[in-house]
Amino acid sequence: MFFVWSAKGEPFFTGGTVQFLFPKWTNRIPLAVTVITPLVLVGVIGFVWYFFSPKWTDVGYQPHQPVAFSHKQHAGQLGLDCRYCHNTVERAAFAAVPPTQTCMGCHATVKKDSPKLAPVRESWNTGKPIPWINVHMLPEYAKFDHSAHVTQGVGCTSCHGRIDQMQVVMQKKTLSMGWCLECHRDPTPSLRPKEEITNMAYDPLVAGYDPSIDPHRTRQVNPPQHCGACHY
Repeated sequence: MFFVWSAKGEPFFTGGTVQFLFPKWTNRIPLAVTVITPLVLVGVIGFVWYFFSPKWTDVGYQPHQPVAFSHKQHAGQLGLDCRYCHNTVERAAFAAVPPTQTCMGCHATVKKDSPKLAPVRESWNTGKPIPWINVHMLPEYAKFDHSAHVTQGVGCTSCHGRIDQMQVVMQKKTLSMGWCLECHRDPTPSLRPKEEITNMAYDPLVAGYDPSIDPHRTRQVNPPQHCGACHY
């Protein structure tokens, strides 16, 4: 069938029946693309924004450690102070991972033949450190100073949760920039008396602690909110 188009866009021909290249329903495709494409893009952006956030990718991280160390037993049942193992938390940016010598301070005599402690004894004999896996990690472009927070009354549970109830340590907070800024804008709910820093059971809201009337505070906490405070 031979046919041409008129100036008005209508086909004209001599005899026979007009046969178009595409079926009539294809005329709706441009409208469908115009409507559906933005909806799909919004859906994809919403999916990535929600499920790729630290709430889903980081919270709940619980790596298998080379030694089955129970914080529930040591910090909870035995009541060991956090600073016994993480002894730099009040004076350095990083909370030190305890060396083998710290472990052997007790386990040279306590359960010294336990099979679970074989990696500790091997580390002690060879001098090679135990390859502990870091649970709470920040990106390299962000800086966090433990001493600046701990010495001002931010308790361990504010960032790490109830470590004393964890058989295996798990990340409980997002550690995201938005989460940090929430505290910097209103630090009062996270502050406590300095003698309660490592007391996991202490809740400043339940205790009614008010840092503004604490006689032991020489200055009030005013955390920075500008970019340079946390980024190099």
